[in-house]
Amino acid sequence: MIKNYFFVSLLVFVFQSSFSQSEKSIKGIVLYEKFPVGKVEVANFSSKKTTITNAAGEFFIVVKTGDALVFVSKNHDIKKIVVDKNTFDKNNLIISLTLKPEELKEVVITKIPSIQLSTDKAYEQGKLDKLALEKAAKRLKTGVYDGTIENGMDLMRIGGMIFGLFKKEKEPVKKAVPKIQFKELAKSTCDQKFYLQTLKLKPDQINLFLEFCDADPKSKTVAESNNVLSVMDFLLSKNIEFKKL
Repeated sequence: MIKNYFFVSLLVFVFQSSFSQSEKSIKGIVLYEKFPVGKVEVANFSSKKTTITNAAGEFFIVVKTGDALVFVSKNHDIKKIVVDKNTFDKNNLIISLTLKPEELKEVVITKIPSIQLSTDKAYEQGKLDKLALEKAAKRLKTGVYDGTIENGMDLMRIGGMIFGLFKKEKEPVKKAVPKIQFKELAKSTCDQKFYLQTLKLKPDQINLFLEFCDADPKSKTVAESNNVLSVMDFLLSKNIEFKKL
């Protein structure tokens, strides 16, 4: 009887010990150049559990050996690691992120020829035209224009300049169109059926997938195009990468 009790107790101890080693909550910190990074989404790709780093870059997440952890930050490249035995036992995970390269808009550089004020007749004539234009415009506004042309200015040129002056005053100010975020565009363009049936995603994977897509600089170009086919084509191509993680 005593032997049987001892044997059962030993089995319970071994079972609890093996279970505690198979899965546990580990602590980690996310850094960029030794500075903590907050609001980074940490996802256990194997168990589908997620968490977010705090202001100090710290996080806690339940893992087991062999789980894949994915770190998604809007301003940094996506990071993926696999939890090995050493990481599991150490319980002090340190993740270093890499900043995304900034996309520079195309800059066109035009070479402007130097102007010598003393010899450039066109420049000097332009100054005289501008002075005559201002005087003529004042006369037109007050209704006292006598029809004379000062400094020998060409009639067609002054007429065009006056017309352009009043045209600019009447042009309406264009309002800036607010830019739409890619995630909002993707949600409004494609319904949940598209993500579940076409992309074969699980409901708890949709937000993580959109974060993954938004982290790609190409998503800004797609959002600016605001085209349904472009959005769907981009989501289909990113889904292939997402499935490989």
